[in-house]
Amino acid sequence: MKKITFLLAAMLFITTVKTNAQVTKRDCEIKYNLFSGDFKSKKYDEAYANWIFLLDNCKDLSVNIYKYGSTLAEDVRKDPVLAKRVYEQRLQYFPNDNPAKVHSDYAAYLHSNKLADDDAVFAILEKAYKIDPTRLGVKNIYLYFQGVTDRNKDTNPQVVFDTYDNVLENVNLKLEGYAKKLVELKKDSANLDKRGKGRLRAYKSNSKALGTVEIGMDNIISEIATCERLVPLYERDFEANKTNAVWLKRSVSRMFNKGCQKEPLFEKLVRAFAEASPSPEAYSFLANVLEDNGDTAGANSMREKSFSLETDPLKKAKYKLKFAQAAKDRGQFSKARSLAREALRFNPNSGRAYLFIATLYQASVNNCGENLFEKRMVYVAALNMAQRAASVDPSISSRARKYISIYSQNVPSQKDIFNATATPGGKFTIKCWIGETVRIPNK
Repeated sequence: MKKITFLLAAMLFITTVKTNAQVTKRDCEIKYNLFSGDFKSKKYDEAYANWIFLLDNCKDLSVNIYKYGSTLAEDVRKDPVLAKRVYEQRLQYFPNDNPAKVHSDYAAYLHSNKLADDDAVFAILEKAYKIDPTRLGVKNIYLYFQGVTDRNKDTNPQVVFDTYDNVLENVNLKLEGYAKKLVELKKDSANLDKRGKGRLRAYKSNSKALGTVEIGMDNIISEIATCERLVPLYERDFEANKTNAVWLKRSVSRMFNKGCQKEPLFEKLVRAFAEASPSPEAYSFLANVLEDNGDTAGANSMREKSFSLETDPLKKAKYKLKFAQAAKDRGQFSKARSLAREALRFNPNSGRAYLFIATLYQASVNNCGENLFEKRMVYVAALNMAQRAASVDPSISSRARKYISIYSQNVPSQKDIFNATATPGGKFTIKCWIGETVRIPNK
């Protein structure tokens, strides 16, 4: 009896091997064509059986088995086990087909469906980042940076700063690309066809999402990137990096953005940056140092030098805005606004420039109004600028809405307008350096 059972089992095994061996390339191609046709026709039930056959027997036939299959597993069947198999087989059999994005998507799927712990998700995101940081999804950029921060902020903050710089540089490259495309599309917005309108919506949406990531990253790093922490860190590492243009650029930019320009180390870093990298950006920082030292003529000369070397109008706009920020820090609000307006001439879609002017107005509320009504009218001017920022620049819209909310709550009420014997909807010219004429609120 045992011998008979053994023989039956052996025959079954041989039959199975023979059946699998008989799956030819032609069989796979037929199944694939059936699967592909049904999938594209959204006949998902019909596509499913052939797809499973391909997953089992034709694993390296086409990457579309996995591209299309992820939709079947995740959206149609909603089967997490099957979805994980799709990602893992794709990475195994097509490791060179957009691997960074695949790892990023895999991590996002695991995280959103709570199928792996934070460490496992972070490990996959780290692989994606090392392959190509530009291919990480928008949410994953933030998730990865949060993971780096949590693991290094107390033991090695320099790793956090380096990652922030790397990620933000890639984000800004994407934003600059979208900004240039938006400028071109908006020039001919009245004549856009369906495809052009679709691209316009996509660029706006992507810019908005990336702008939100940038805000999130800034919020994370602001807790650890303080002048008190940056100065000793950069003093320690200066000698080893005094000719390293990348390190110097990042150090100078961070100290500038955190308002550490009055630290003696800042000037030291700027001069080293200008020597290591005689570039428009370095000269723009050096101009601010010269201005702070009372050398106005030298500062103006250095600004002209930076602009004569720079050819990209978007970068020119950024330099103008950087000069504007430095002027604001010195209390030169009128000059700061003039520089911001010059930035807008180079980039009319610079929401940052409009929002910067809004903050100048906000900071002048108490100096540009003699009574409650006049002070609240300054908020109207600030509100107009913030609304303009949100309308022209999707990347800044999320941040601008926060200012819009604050300013809207501080414009004159109907009671304020009545007490000032002003006319709702009428014009009002704000006093002092602002000198701007705005509309009195109607309601």
